[in-house]
Amino acid sequence: MRRSRLAAYATSLLLAAGTALTGATTAQASQQAAPTGYVALGDSYSSGVGAGSYISSSGDCKRSTKAYPHLWAAANSPSSFNFTACSGARTGDVLASQLGPLGPNTGLVSLTIGGNDAGFADVMTTCVLKSDSACASRINTAKAYVDSTLPGRLDSVYSAIRAKAPAAHVVVLGYPRFYKLGGTCPGLSQNKRSAINNAADYLNSAIAKRAADHGFTFGDVRSVFTGHELCSGSAWLHGLNLLNIGESYHPKAAGQSGGYLPVFRQVA
Repeated sequence: MRRSRLAAYATSLLLAAGTALTGATTAQASQQAAPTGYVALGDSYSSGVGAGSYISSSGDCKRSTKAYPHLWAAANSPSSFNFTACSGARTGDVLASQLGPLGPNTGLVSLTIGGNDAGFADVMTTCVLKSDSACASRINTAKAYVDSTLPGRLDSVYSAIRAKAPAAHVVVLGYPRFYKLGGTCPGLSQNKRSAINNAADYLNSAIAKRAADHGFTFGDVRSVFTGHELCSGSAWLHGLNLLNIGESYHPKAAGQSGGYLPVFRQVA
């Protein structure tokens, strides 16, 4: 009788140990299989146009080693890093050519997108070169597009990201306000500066709403750029650069490292 009890006790200990080992092995395997790859999508604000130090193989996409995705990856060593953001990209470009690296192992995705769809370049050109009324009119056209068409375009991009990377934490970053108000600002009236800033707010609100509806995180960079707008005396943005038009109104290296990177780091 005693021997039978001892045998039963020994058997139960072995079973318990085996269960514990199996559970530990399963947990370890699950931890090892956790998706940890990082994919950076989007337009020139994510590729790093204006920051310099462009990766030669990126060509006209102008991906910079000083852009926030590259800086974050260098500091955090994700299991993989794919940088497909490209200068001039619109929502259709993201869908057509940037989503390839996404997959089950993608744990983090970042992007800025929507500004080019809304006519960012043409708005700035109109407001810099033409009258206050022409600037206001062009901005109203952009706002109408943001109301009527952009939400559907963003939905297509966000849905495609989720479908291809179901486990990823997706961070959608917005755009800064461009101008400091008050004081003097060569070439631009107070009315124009205010209208451009309001347009940035309008665009950010639309992007944030669509991101939230998809369960994504919105990273708002406006507060960190406060005090570093154009005409602030300590700008993190390029103004109009006739020698390099493409870099005009884009973040400098300081705007990437001091503006976009801290916001992304906080919500990634």
